[in-house]
Amino acid sequence: MAECEHAAAAGGKKAPQQFEENTLSEAKRVIAVLSGKGGVGKSLVTGSLAVGLARRGNKVGILDADITGPSIPKMLGMSGRHASGIGNLLLPEVSETGIKVMSSNLLLANETDPVLWRGPVIAGAIRQFWSDTSWGPLDYLLVDMPPGTGDVALTVFQSLPVDGIVVVTSPQDLVSMIVAKAVNMADKMHVPVLGIIENMSYITCPDCGKKIEVFGPSKLDEVAAGYGVEVLGRLPIDPALAGACDAGALEQALPENLLPDAVAACEAVAPHEGEGAAKATE
Repeated sequence: MAECEHAAAAGGKKAPQQFEENTLSEAKRVIAVLSGKGGVGKSLVTGSLAVGLARRGNKVGILDADITGPSIPKMLGMSGRHASGIGNLLLPEVSETGIKVMSSNLLLANETDPVLWRGPVIAGAIRQFWSDTSWGPLDYLLVDMPPGTGDVALTVFQSLPVDGIVVVTSPQDLVSMIVAKAVNMADKMHVPVLGIIENMSYITCPDCGKKIEVFGPSKLDEVAAGYGVEVLGRLPIDPALAGACDAGALEQALPENLLPDAVAACEAVAPHEGEGAAKATE
């Protein structure tokens, strides 16, 4: 009896067929931002990495795979905007600094409309965002993943040419479980983990500048060493940055060199040969 795709995934096998890249797209590197649970700030990390890479002269896109809870468009000042099309392809929206974004919120009449879609429809949206979107040439396509390791994560890792994963966590007792879920899924999907970023790591006292670990001492170094992965950075609790995200001004408010090790880890990923734009030039 043939295995279903979920049984194959559980056994560590990738689906044999990946989504095709269209002739107007060429993503040289695809990097997913993942966590084992929600509420740890994946979208903030995705946005911060995108801005950091773009500031270094890279062409960057974000595929917002958090179909039912998208927040990337709002962070990058795209509230009220809608994706357009050319022929049979969608065109991503472009931020003030040139970051391209495709998200379910760019397809809704109102950004507050709920996305009441079942699994197969959500998987179809991921296919559209990859195969039916004219991304053009990109140095990096970042994939902002939904919480956990469910259907969407399986679809992304089985069907997109993901080159690496950045794991996002927070400094709580659940950190080991969060990292374990993400690292174990990466292992089953045969995708390398570039490293871990800890969000909400500390808060800086406005009077003395001391770093205060609100959730207690971080266990990140210990956990990272246990799984043999790199620590790529720690983000503070920053009300000003949170306010900038709410106002759609992440690009303007993000401090310089906020996650230098994480940006460097992304830039160290070797580009793969694109199948789309390369064909168009043959």
